[in-house]
Amino acid sequence: MKTPLDHAQGLLIKANNDLIAAEAILATGKALDTVCFHTQQAAEKSLKALLALHDVTYPWRRDLTELVEIVTPLAPEIAPLAPQIIQLTPYAVEVRYDETFYPPYSEANAALKTARKTYQLAMQIAQNYQAGSTPTS
Repeated sequence: MKTPLDHAQGLLIKANNDLIAAEAILATGKALDTVCFHTQQAAEKSLKALLALHDVTYPWRRDLTELVEIVTPLAPEIAPLAPQIIQLTPYAVEVRYDETFYPPYSEANAALKTARKTYQLAMQIAQNYQAGSTPTS
């Protein structure tokens, strides 16, 4: 049976894969809508990893506002990033199927920076937990 830490680590691996994909695509300067999609996915999986770490069942929706609200009491370190994280929400579904959404490079790059910060913070919290600390409650 998977432990909460195992579950969190699995989600963080998937989040990192989304970051790798976003970075590789961004480097081409093309398909920037796809970069934005992967940034949303990376942030979502990072937040869900924090919930998994606390053994909290997370919603299967793509709403980052909801995830931030659930995660913040468990990992208050996420609060300063909350406004930026929430801005990634539309990249999951709404703009993914919007044939007129073509973000500029600067928007895709900013989204990637936010996703990367979210992932790094989640990794740090998971590493502290693994090192013997208990998650903040």
